[in-house]
Parts: sequence; structure tokens; C-alpha cells
Amino acid sequence: MAVPKRKISRSRRGNRRSHDALSAPALSTCPQCMEKKPPHRVCPHCGTYKGRVFDKKEEI
Repeated sequence: MAVPKRKISRSRRGNRRSHDALSAPALSTCPQCMEKKPPHRVCPHCGTYKGRVFDKKEEI
């Protein structure tokens, strides 16, 4: 059975975990409604993409 011969130091452990951090999702601004949206996606607020309407939002 494999057992480590020595304790792994905090520095080595931290170096190994240096790429595990979470990053914030990329967001761009919708040119129609100026809300934040994921890039290359239909805007969830107004339903437009590249000036074309893809989703009709019913307003009450």
C-alpha cells in the first residue's frame, strides 16, 4: 500500500492547488437593454441576439 514517506509542506500543497480557484463567469453587456448577459447567448432579459428578436417576452 502506498504511504507518503514525508508530510507535504503547506507550500507544496498550495502550489498544487494554485489552479483550483473559481473564476467569475464572463459577462457582456446587451446593446438593446444594457443588462449583463453571457457572451454569444440570447439576452435573458429582452430576448435579442445581434439585433434580432428570438424570444418574445410577454409584458403584463
